[in-house]
Amino acid sequence: MDNLELGKTIAKIRKSKNYTIKQLSELTNVTSSMLSQIERGLSSPSLNTLRVIADALEIPLFSLFTEFVPTKNLITRANSRKKVIIPSSNNWEYSLLSPDLSGSIEMVLMKLPPESQSAEKPMRHIGEEVAYVLAGEVVLFIGDDVETLYHGDSVKIPPGMQHKWENKSDQDATVIFAITPPTF
Repeated sequence: MDNLELGKTIAKIRKSKNYTIKQLSELTNVTSSMLSQIERGLSSPSLNTLRVIADALEIPLFSLFTEFVPTKNLITRANSRKKVIIPSSNNWEYSLLSPDLSGSIEMVLMKLPPESQSAEKPMRHIGEEVAYVLAGEVVLFIGDDVETLYHGDSVKIPPGMQHKWENKSDQDATVIFAITPPTF
């Protein structure tokens, strides 16, 4: 990480805490002009100075070296999920629970109406997934096997393994997935 990126990170965190440079200066005993130079990438702060700044901002020191993401960007509200609805499969629904696909894992909620399936033919993914049956029961066609999973059951699907889901019951079924890498 170069000085400019470090400075931008400090500035973002400072602003998210509603501190002015002067207020942060008073908390750290680092001059306002030095803080301004650090934030603009014009000065290379010592490790001790970074510790003092991190303490004043009430954050772990390592977080100055990672990308700052406001908490509101980490939350996915139930009414604003990205969804895929497959009308030809009796309105089968796939909802992204993760805020986006920028990380190394995604969380997805699949709703299977009665007498529906996730696909005509088994499919495969490059990554692995773990699925948990949140409600109902589903039939999982996995590799050459067919397994029925009930509420509370889970399964790990290795990379490249063919699979598809089917709800043969007269009740809705809901399955939650963790998939890596994100593929939604």
